[in-house]
Amino acid sequence: LLDLMSQNCVSLANIEILVLDEADRMLDMGFLRDIKKILAALPKQRQNLLFSATFSAEIKALADGLLNSPALIEVARSNSTNEAIAQLIHPVDRNQKHPLLAHLIKSNQWQQVLVFTRTKHGANKLVTQLEKDGITAMAIHGNKSQSARTKALAEFKDGKITVLVATDIAARGIDIDQLPHVVNYDLPNVSEDYVHRIGRTGRAGSNGVAVSLVCVDEHQMLRDIEKLIKQKLPQEVIAGFEPDPNAVAQPIQLRSQQHQQSRKPRPGNAGGGNGGGSRPTAKRSSPPKRSFNR
Repeated sequence: LLDLMSQNCVSLANIEILVLDEADRMLDMGFLRDIKKILAALPKQRQNLLFSATFSAEIKALADGLLNSPALIEVARSNSTNEAIAQLIHPVDRNQKHPLLAHLIKSNQWQQVLVFTRTKHGANKLVTQLEKDGITAMAIHGNKSQSARTKALAEFKDGKITVLVATDIAARGIDIDQLPHVVNYDLPNVSEDYVHRIGRTGRAGSNGVAVSLVCVDEHQMLRDIEKLIKQKLPQEVIAGFEPDPNAVAQPIQLRSQQHQQSRKPRPGNAGGGNGGGSRPTAKRSSPPKRSFNR
């Protein structure tokens, strides 16, 4: 939009209504400066609407500066989860997440499952693994073209594929009628994203199930999520996938570095990888650089 404005290809002079959706994510990604540039080009007299699934102090500050004596409408308490969603934690070792997911899908005969991974590499790898298990799957993330993401989402909605694997940003705005199952293959780095993820199910009065596969490395993330949503999530160990009680947590950043090192050629070893998949640092990344194309 800023690119079109700079080329005088669009005018905002007669805009009557401004809708700012996914406000928390835009702040999280560092778009506040760009938002302010667009606001400055709008008429001062207008109707403003701001939507956010989570309501942080930053969102409140944005609302206070953007809205004039606004009416606040809350469908639930701040940062809460939908009561229509059954939430469940499955403790599991990090290298058993994929086999456990395949087991859950097959044994429960799940037909439509939205799965969240932490990284684009992890999404692609999981799709390959599931396909080898005879489970149809496709991935959507930032490296996929818009046409590829549209195709994957359409086939998922039509029931042509069983599993849609997504990263957090790619999944924003996904609205699927009566989506029955959401799986957190990796817990999110930011606790608020858990609320967004499981909110893809249990919509419009329907029930849903949100399952999280949690390894020892993610125990602190789980505690942070439970603190945010103010509830203790039930846990169930699946027979045959019992986690090793002596397992030692690895820093997620360390495992990411190991993955990068494993991709470097080694004498006598053209492969690499430790089978555990790529995991990024738990720290929030800096805002991405963006380019605008006509």
